Amino acid sequence: MGSLCKVVDTLLLVAFLAAFLMAPLICAQTVLQETSFPEALIHLKQCYSDDFQDYLMAEKPHFFVALVWLELTFQWPLALLNIYGILASKSWFNTTCLIYGASVITSVSAVLGELIGSHKASEKLLQLYWVFMGAGVVAMLRGLVPQSSKTPIIGKRPAAGMGRKKRA
Repeated sequence: MGSLCKVVDTLLLVAFLAAFLMAPLICAQTVLQETSFPEALIHLKQCYSDDFQDYLMAEKPHFFVALVWLELTFQWPLALLNIYGILASKSWFNTTCLIYGASVITSVSAVLGELIGSHKASEKLLQLYWVFMGAGVVAMLRGLVPQSSKTPIIGKRPAAGMGRKKRA
């Protein structure tokens, strides 16, 4: 079970890093003025919108804008905390991971409802949001599993025998 948790934590670390980078660089362009972003990031967002035919990014419906604000103000800081929590093997990681997963599942459910109900979404866009939903489910389930070890994924390992008390 411990090695499975390490694999899941590694996958979640990649997902948290992606969310940590994408939210302020790409998603924030939905709610902030494009003039505050470098031309390269504006072009990257446009390429994404064109490639995935993401009409929500182009049309900016009110519910989607609200979900982007949720992502920037709530999920983004949690992604940062979860990155630190995984790398430093913090005891509170389960709690923040559970909260993050529940929040992602809730917001992605609203987006998937729109995408499926409108019949305007490309298959590629639907697949992308199903990946986001899967990451949210995995994060939430990981939050429910107790940490099996205090050994960090990356970093120093505790020295052998450091936990034992000396006997007189």
